[in-house]
Amino acid sequence: MAHVKAGGTSRNNRDSQSKRRGVKRFGGQTIESGTIIVRQKGNKYFPGENVGQGKDFTLFALKKGVVKFTEKKLHKYDNRVYKDTIVHIVTAK
Repeated sequence: MAHVKAGGTSRNNRDSQSKRRGVKRFGGQTIESGTIIVRQKGNKYFPGENVGQGKDFTLFALKKGVVKFTEKKLHKYDNRVYKDTIVHIVTAK
């Protein structure tokens, strides 16, 4: 016989696996063609020059070069100002 009565149980002990999203290569880093730059859900970062976008919104390098992040101001239909972050690959010429 147990000398201590059983305690209650919790039904909240679950958690999903981490998706490992985020920026993988930062501005100023040199990367090869095909390297993943950003993993994201939706378009937080937009593809720019020499950058492709996968069906899951992953941004990757189309050419070898240096990563560059830029911000662009956009005016929406009701005059609100948004900043979009665009990822470019600057190739050596």
